[in-house]
Amino acid sequence: MQTLVSGLPARYIGRFAPSPTGPLHAGSLVAALASWLDARAHGGQWLVRIEDIDTPRCVPGTDTLILQQLAACGLHPDAPPLYQSQRGSHYQAALDPLIAAHLAYPCACTRQDIERALAERGQARPRHGELVYPGTCRHGLQGRPARAWRFLTETIKPNRPPALATWAQAAPDSVADQLVHWQDRRLGAQQQDVAQVVGDFVLRRADGLWAYQLAVVVDDAAQGITDIVRGEDLADNTARQIMLQRALGLPLPRYLHTPLVLGANGEKLSKQNGASALDLTQPLQALDEAGQVLGLPAGLSARTPADWLQQAVALWGRATKIER
Repeated sequence: MQTLVSGLPARYIGRFAPSPTGPLHAGSLVAALASWLDARAHGGQWLVRIEDIDTPRCVPGTDTLILQQLAACGLHPDAPPLYQSQRGSHYQAALDPLIAAHLAYPCACTRQDIERALAERGQARPRHGELVYPGTCRHGLQGRPARAWRFLTETIKPNRPPALATWAQAAPDSVADQLVHWQDRRLGAQQQDVAQVVGDFVLRRADGLWAYQLAVVVDDAAQGITDIVRGEDLADNTARQIMLQRALGLPLPRYLHTPLVLGANGEKLSKQNGASALDLTQPLQALDEAGQVLGLPAGLSARTPADWLQQAVALWGRATKIER
């Protein structure tokens, strides 16, 4: 991990934001542990947010199980969890000004419509299983009913209300000529042309559910999150979230994306590819294995999770110092 110089306020607030679609597995423990260690090493708060906006995929009771798994490993949040499923009015309050500023527009396209439009342009190749939206509905629905709302990527400019200017200007990112730049504390300098690589992305889905990108940006700001520590598989979302943060005039956090746990097939371990739930009959072993993924030494001399975590915090703090 590299040192990051930042002018963000001295108060550190981090978070772990699992989706209750299944119990935690080895990969999600790595992300939870990294975010907890980073918060504790820098004298900050650690929050848990339950990202349950995709309600058809959520499994009842899994939120409670996840909190129990975290507690078994000694990872206790500093406040009650925030549930995204209860925050629809806040997401609407963020979407409304984007619509008024012509930064969001209704879209009538189905997936088949998008595939057909891309094929006509010779651009039918999917991106990580997604399709780059070609902007079909930017200039109107052509008499078709609206299905979703999208963010207009090609016109976004930095938007810094005076009250937020200090945070925004100090944050390690910029938007120039549609290319979003940011500094990741582990991965280093990053950039993405969202308009070219992703296209105008969804803010509210055709089924009426809120999209991840809008919800996470609104909630990070509402919770005062200064540092986002999460798995490297989510790094691709960062540029879209920075664009939304700027459009809404929100503070811009620091980012640290952690190594992934890979399955036997070499792909990221996840609930989708059958990752097994954490076996927490031996929480010390689970913590030790997660710590090794994060670069901590194996076999720390500890008899309890609390002992292990105390040593891990000191090691993490020396390796990831943040200058203020």
